[in-house]
Amino acid sequence: MAEIKPPIDSIDEVISWAVPEYDKRERSKRWYIISSIAALSILVYSVWTGNFLFVVIIVLSALVIITNDFRQPDIINFSIGDEGLILGKKFIDYSELKNFSIIYKPRQDVKQLYFEFNNIFRPQLSIYLGNINPLKIRDILLNYLQEDLERENEPLSEQLGKLFKI
Repeated sequence: MAEIKPPIDSIDEVISWAVPEYDKRERSKRWYIISSIAALSILVYSVWTGNFLFVVIIVLSALVIITNDFRQPDIINFSIGDEGLILGKKFIDYSELKNFSIIYKPRQDVKQLYFEFNNIFRPQLSIYLGNINPLKIRDILLNYLQEDLERENEPLSEQLGKLFKI
């Protein structure tokens, strides 16, 4: 039997703040030149070796990066409630979550809240903390979830994303 989720309006919010939909990275003219040369080199090599599927993947990736570059991220309301999390209009019950962790390194501009799902096929949820006190968030979430104390750094995918500005 399907679980009936409560209407978002009926959930008592403990704390809430606004977060950007994604982290938009500033790219210099140099980044565009290097990326264009790399993409063109890979395209030429792919055509030369007859790997046309890879050509399609490179072209689609370039189109996604270019179209997202002209778009500003939407600001979404994120709330921690007594029954679960609310991200925009989506409700996530605490039973769907395995644990949480907070990586807070202000000097490195890392202020993230991570949620890991029970379902291994769902990616982890990363929420920007901004000026929110991480100790307050931790105290609230400990009432509902376990904390992953072993995580001390951002995931490799986010570190690489920052490095390559994608």
